[in-house]
Amino acid sequence: MNLDIRRPTHPDDSKFYTTDDLREKYLMEQVFICDEVNFMYSHFDRIVAGGIMPVNKALTIEAGKEFGTEYFLERRELGVINIGGAGKIIADGVVYDMASKDGLYVGMGTKDISFESADKQNPAKFYINSAPAHTTYPTVHIEISKANPVPMGTVEECNKRTIYQYVHPAVLKSCQLLMGMTVLDKGSVWNTMPCHTHERRMEVYFYFDMDENSAVFHLMGEADETRHIVMRNEQAVISPSWSIHSGCGTKNYTFIWGMVGENQTFTDMDAVRMEDLR
Repeated sequence: MNLDIRRPTHPDDSKFYTTDDLREKYLMEQVFICDEVNFMYSHFDRIVAGGIMPVNKALTIEAGKEFGTEYFLERRELGVINIGGAGKIIADGVVYDMASKDGLYVGMGTKDISFESADKQNPAKFYINSAPAHTTYPTVHIEISKANPVPMGTVEECNKRTIYQYVHPAVLKSCQLLMGMTVLDKGSVWNTMPCHTHERRMEVYFYFDMDENSAVFHLMGEADETRHIVMRNEQAVISPSWSIHSGCGTKNYTFIWGMVGENQTFTDMDAVRMEDLR
């Protein structure tokens, strides 16, 4: 397993970061690597985010010294959304067939979990978020038809989109992890604007469904000290609790969001007025 550990940062420090500094601290430039478990461990709320792409063999998640446990989900819960071809996840002997855009919540205490692709020419791409957990909730397979859809935005504001809530109280029980996918309509490029922060939760965005000539300008930083990171297809970015998180693309795209923190109240956010942005 590849594990890239990211230390926490202070907003006062980030005001002086160069472009390279911002990318080093917050950007996960490559999420999927062939036949590898590739994770980023952030000390912001100890979220783990990353990709599992089995091509020629099944892949498993190991615990190791970095987690201090016998197995990965001994004290953690896991959310998965497959953005690639068909595959399957085997959790303690139970097989879950994973079509494209299918999700899976795996509860704390699951010892053995493996990932496979149905076709090596079109491998599954399992995007992962994991958070520390305090109790065990049942493992749940979430087809996109079972996710909770929330339409938002308007054509006039270029932000017409549907938020699909996967790991969310409206769908299933989890300890602290929230996870979902936002699909922008054609002609829409903005997400989450007007923007907000949530001091009680941090977040990771994973951008995909972008062609090689597309980009998303991901906005971050404090509301009066904004910065941006240019995002390409299948890259992830950390948003600390003190940072806004919003983005504008050169065309429509899709992103997966994962939140970890004090509560699971999706609407618990601190709105930022447009006139306060700098």
